[in-house]
Amino acid sequence: MFDEWGGDSATSNQGAQYTMGAGVSAWLSRLGVRPNAISVASALFAGGAGLCLAWTGRSLGNSQGWLFLSAALLIQLRLLCNLFDGMVAVEGGYKTKSGEIFNELPDRFADAFILVGAGYASMRIDWAPVAGWLCAVLALLTAYVRALGVSAGASQQFCGPMAKQHRMAVMTVACCLSALLSWCGVEWPVVAVGLAVIGGGSAITVVRRVVRIVRELEGK
Repeated sequence: MFDEWGGDSATSNQGAQYTMGAGVSAWLSRLGVRPNAISVASALFAGGAGLCLAWTGRSLGNSQGWLFLSAALLIQLRLLCNLFDGMVAVEGGYKTKSGEIFNELPDRFADAFILVGAGYASMRIDWAPVAGWLCAVLALLTAYVRALGVSAGASQQFCGPMAKQHRMAVMTVACCLSALLSWCGVEWPVVAVGLAVIGGGSAITVVRRVVRIVRELEGK
C-alpha cells in the first residue's frame, strides 16, 4: 500500500491521502463493498486504460484525444482503488486471510495492462511496443524484488524513483498531454517518451531496492 521515494515526506503524503479518503472508505464500508472486490476493480480499470491506450494507435483527431483522456481517468481510478481497498479492510473490519493476495496480484496485472497498452499507443515508433512490454516486465520485477526481500527477512522496500505511484503519474501526465496535442493536431510521441522514463526509472528502482535489501540483511 505504501510507496515512497525514500523518507518522511512520503509517509506524511500517504497520511494526507488517508485522511482525505476516510469519508469515501466509510461510505463504501456502509454499502458493504468488500476490499477484495475493490482490488479486482483496480485491475478492471487498468484493463480499460490499456485498451484505450492501445486503441489510440488506430485513431485520429478528436477520438484519439478522448481515448487518451479516458485512459488518464481510468489510471487514476485504478490508483483510488489501491488506496481504498486497504482503508475499507481496516476501517470496515473486512480483513480476510486471502486479502494480501487480492491486494498484490491485481496490481501486477494492472501495471502490465497499462504499460503494454501504452506501447501500442505509439505504433508509429518501432521500439515503442517493445518498450511497453519491457516496462511491464520491470514493473513486475520491482514488486518481485520487494517480495523477495520480505521472504528473506528484510523490511518492505517501496523506494523509487519509479514505484507504482510514480509510474502511474508519468503515464497520466503523458496521456493528458497527448490528448491536448491530439486536439491541437500535433503528433509528438509523448507516451513513448513516458515509457522511456518509466523503463529507465524502473531499472534504477530495482537496483536501489536490491542494494537496500542486501545491506539490511548483511547488517543483521
